[in-house]
Amino acid sequence: MTVDLFFERLWEQYLAVTPSADSIHQLLGKGAEVVNDHIAVRTFNLPNTGVDAFAKHLIAMGYRKGGEYHFANKHLDAAHFEHDDPTVPKVFISELQVESLSPESQAIVQGLAAQVNNDLYQRPEVFFSGRPWQLSYAEYQTLLNESEYAAWLAAYGYRANHFTISVNQLAGMDDLQQVNQQLKEAGFSLNTAGGEIKGSPEVLLEQSATLADQAEVVFSDSKHSIPSCFYEFALRYPKPNGELYSGFVEASADKIFSSTDRSH
Repeated sequence: MTVDLFFERLWEQYLAVTPSADSIHQLLGKGAEVVNDHIAVRTFNLPNTGVDAFAKHLIAMGYRKGGEYHFANKHLDAAHFEHDDPTVPKVFISELQVESLSPESQAIVQGLAAQVNNDLYQRPEVFFSGRPWQLSYAEYQTLLNESEYAAWLAAYGYRANHFTISVNQLAGMDDLQQVNQQLKEAGFSLNTAGGEIKGSPEVLLEQSATLADQAEVVFSDSKHSIPSCFYEFALRYPKPNGELYSGFVEASADKIFSSTDRSH
């Protein structure tokens, strides 16, 4: 699969549950091309389904591993992948430590995973395959009480959790404050966990994000509107050698995860 087709499919799937993204794209792009800094994907750390299962498809498309990250509070491990072509978006993949959940929630997740044919993970289409298992609303709520991440992944499956606009390459914008102000003036709600802007020039990365849209999800026993996906904005600063920092900051990413939290 070509990288262009890969991101085209991810974008189409993302827009289907994140209609605000198209409006934001037009608002900030003003007709010019908008460059995507990275996308993020969620998964479980189960056999054949963890970060490595997804990474092999990226590596086949010319990616290499960038950095590894650990989020103790959310019981997540993650890695980001960069393409040899710097204009190609980075991919951030995180996995939930299923063993950190209660026995009841572990059983739910194991039950979801058991419904999936392993062949799915052998194809790059897994990235935008959606939810490959049946899930009841009661199971969703059980997971939600323990881990928003687990509940979101169980409900939405495999897809881009968010796209990220590169503010460095956004015409007419010099900083993240300007971006946030335009978004708020247009009526969009921002993730304020840890402040509207997460990070700083000192850590070479600043990020902000909208709160997730709401989308109707069909569960095995009912339909409910729940948080879907969000749009992120990233401003990167140069390292001492002049190259833009290409990694991620754990403290900031930890706050970005909460963009899909229902409590907002």
